[in-house]
Amino acid sequence: MLYGKNLRLRAIEREDIPRFLRWLNDPEVRQFLLMHEPLSRAKEEQWFEEHLSRTDEIILAIEVLSGEEWLHIGNIGLHRIDLKNRTAVLGIFIGEKDFWGKGYGRETIRVMLRYAFFELGLNRVELETFDFNERAMRCYKALGFKEVGVRRKAFFRDGAFHDVILMDLLAAEFPG
Repeated sequence: MLYGKNLRLRAIEREDIPRFLRWLNDPEVRQFLLMHEPLSRAKEEQWFEEHLSRTDEIILAIEVLSGEEWLHIGNIGLHRIDLKNRTAVLGIFIGEKDFWGKGYGRETIRVMLRYAFFELGLNRVELETFDFNERAMRCYKALGFKEVGVRRKAFFRDGAFHDVILMDLLAAEFPG
């Protein structure tokens, strides 16, 4: 497990699938993700099984200490890990909406970046977000991510096209 201030990251488990389904079928949560269609349990189970054999990604459950117990509130992942070029793509979502805007995303990303840069030896972590996800962009910038490009009007959601913002962070720029 990886630990931060009042949170920990652990491996995802098959028992987490019902929670994933609840989160990913919530339009409010899904609006900030690439997915656009309702998710079936069979599809999520298939994804989970395929994830187990992948060597180019690490997906962890985000848990926060709530009283005496740990509560699973979302997931974070490093995807398309390329050990030769020492790069990866970061993805995160907080599925429990009561925990939005409370700093858990920022602390979770900080913990994952420490792991990426200091344990895996990565040099660059990149991500994509949407122009309408201002809260996420503020979070990423506060952690040192820099905007490096825009895919103009590349994402269609709710009847309109949106820009996809490309951001990255180099190990040398990460404050730790």
